[in-house]
Amino acid sequence: MATVLTRVHSTDGRNGGAVKHLEGPNELFRAWLIHDIEEAIAFPSTCDDLAARTGIGPLRMTAAQSWLAVTIAGLGVRYACRRGTASKGRSRVYRGAVAGLELHVFTHLLASLLRRSYTAGVVTAPLVMLPGAWRARQELAALGRPLGLVDALRGIGFLMPLAIVSHGLARLVLPRARWLGARRHEPELGLTV
Repeated sequence: MATVLTRVHSTDGRNGGAVKHLEGPNELFRAWLIHDIEEAIAFPSTCDDLAARTGIGPLRMTAAQSWLAVTIAGLGVRYACRRGTASKGRSRVYRGAVAGLELHVFTHLLASLLRRSYTAGVVTAPLVMLPGAWRARQELAALGRPLGLVDALRGIGFLMPLAIVSHGLARLVLPRARWLGARRHEPELGLTV
């Protein structure tokens, strides 16, 4: 908390104290970037396993699709962080991203618990993403702008569609092809593409 207070260079943010520079948006984006590198690497194998367990072949994802989906989502997260910097932490989309990325950590933990094994992103979610989101949260609180339930709901409303759109676009832009290795498990499921 002391680190956040010394970096903010502000009084409480409500009485006219000038905020010189926020560190939270950049820390949040760096944490997201590290976390999503793990996700991009592991998504194809996690998705293959889910497809095999459920029999839903379209869940499969190639490595190229995974990296594209993470890149598209990264543009959304970067936008939210830039809005946070520009608005000195007042941006609704930034506040939602902070709260939503905190909640995102627990989705990874829950998915791994339900699956009883590793899922894409579960290692860096609690070790990198959560501390990054907490630092951003602490900075907002130090400015007199603590996050609340509405911010968490905005975060869900921002991040869920972002994830769905990024994965959908990745699959549209880079359709599965035999040379990408996407069909390797489909014969055992009896599915065709």
